[in-house]
Amino acid sequence: MLLAAWQRVQRGDRGCRWLDLMAGCGIRSLRWGLEAAAAPLAAAAPLAATGALGPLQLTVNDADAARGPLLRRNLEPLDQVPLQLQLRQEPAEVLLRRAYLEKQHFDLIDLDAFGCPNALLQAALQALAFNGVLLLASTDGRSPTGHDRAAAVRRFGAAARAHPSSWELALRLQLASLAREAWILGRGLEPLACFSDGRTFRLAVRLKQRATAHEERQLGLLARCEACGDQAQQSLLKLQGWRDCACGPGRGRWAVSGPLWLGPLQSENVIGELLALSASLEVTLGPAGLRLLQRLQADPGSPVGSWSSAELARRLQLKGPPALKDLVAGLRAEGYQAHVSGVMPGQVRTDAPLDSLFQVCRQRGRKDR
Repeated sequence: MLLAAWQRVQRGDRGCRWLDLMAGCGIRSLRWGLEAAAAPLAAAAPLAATGALGPLQLTVNDADAARGPLLRRNLEPLDQVPLQLQLRQEPAEVLLRRAYLEKQHFDLIDLDAFGCPNALLQAALQALAFNGVLLLASTDGRSPTGHDRAAAVRRFGAAARAHPSSWELALRLQLASLAREAWILGRGLEPLACFSDGRTFRLAVRLKQRATAHEERQLGLLARCEACGDQAQQSLLKLQGWRDCACGPGRGRWAVSGPLWLGPLQSENVIGELLALSASLEVTLGPAGLRLLQRLQADPGSPVGSWSSAELARRLQLKGPPALKDLVAGLRAEGYQAHVSGVMPGQVRTDAPLDSLFQVCRQRGRKDR
C-alpha cells in the first residue's frame, strides 16, 4: 500500500496506471483505492513536485470467472473514489501480452502468484512502464532455498545449495531471474525492497530504461564451505578459480549457488521516502510494517556475505552468541563493512574474512559473558 501511495505522489499530475494481476477476492485493490489513491499530497509535499494528483486507472484481474460477482461486490466502495476501475477476467499472460501489443503500459504491477512466478516475468516487464514498479511475490520456498535442487535448475537456471541464509539466497536467485529478463529487453533493474517471512518471498523492483554502468557485475556465484563456514563470491564477469577456504589448501570443499544477484537488496533512499510518507498517513503502515522498513533501511543487502551469530558462537564454543549490535560495532571498528541483516533474524552481514569475524566474535562473546 505504501509503495503505491509513494508512486502516486512521485508521479504527481502525470497520473498512474496500476494492475492487480491476480486479485483473488480483491482486498489489495480495494485498499489501493481507499488508502493509496487518496494519499494526502500536502502531507507528502517534500516528495511532490506538483500541486495536484493526476488521474488513476486501476485494473483488477482474476482469471477465475467464478470470482466476478465477488470482486464486483468487494470493490463497490471504490464507486465513491475518483479513479477509473476496470475489472478483467483473463489469464495473466493474455492480459500482459495484450497490454504490451496495445502499448498500454502500467506504472505498478502486482504479480502475486502461487508458486514460482518466473513464467510471467518477461511478459510483466514488457507491460511495465519505464521507472515502473513490479511487486513480485513467490511461494516457491523449496527450490530457491536448496531443498529441491533439480527444481532450482528448471525454474531459475541455477544451482541452489542449502545455506544458513536461505531466505536471502531465495531472494537473490529471484532477483537474478528478473535481472536477466530485464537485460534481454535492453532494460535495467533496481531493487527497492526485498524481504521474506520464510514462506513467501517478496520483492519490489523498479524497471529502468537502461541498465546502469557495470550492472552485469551484480550477477555471480556464492560459495560456502560446510566444514569451516567460510564464504566467497565471484561475479560471472570475472569468474576464475576459487580460493582456498579457511580449512586450508586442498582440505575444504565449496558448495556453490548461483548465478544469483550479488548487489544491494534495498534502496535506502526509497525506503527513507516511504518512512517519511508513512508518518503523514493515518492508515496503510502498521507497527510490524514500520519495524520491517526500519530493518531494511539499516541493511542495504550488501555485501553479500551473511553469517548466523548462533553458528559463529557454536563454532567458537562460546556460551552464547554476542549481541548483533556489538558484533557490528566491533567489525566496523576493524574497518570492515557490517550490518545487522534485515532479511533473516540473528544474522550479521559483513565483508570481513572469516578469521577476522571469528576474532571479533570471540572478543564480543567474552564481553557478553
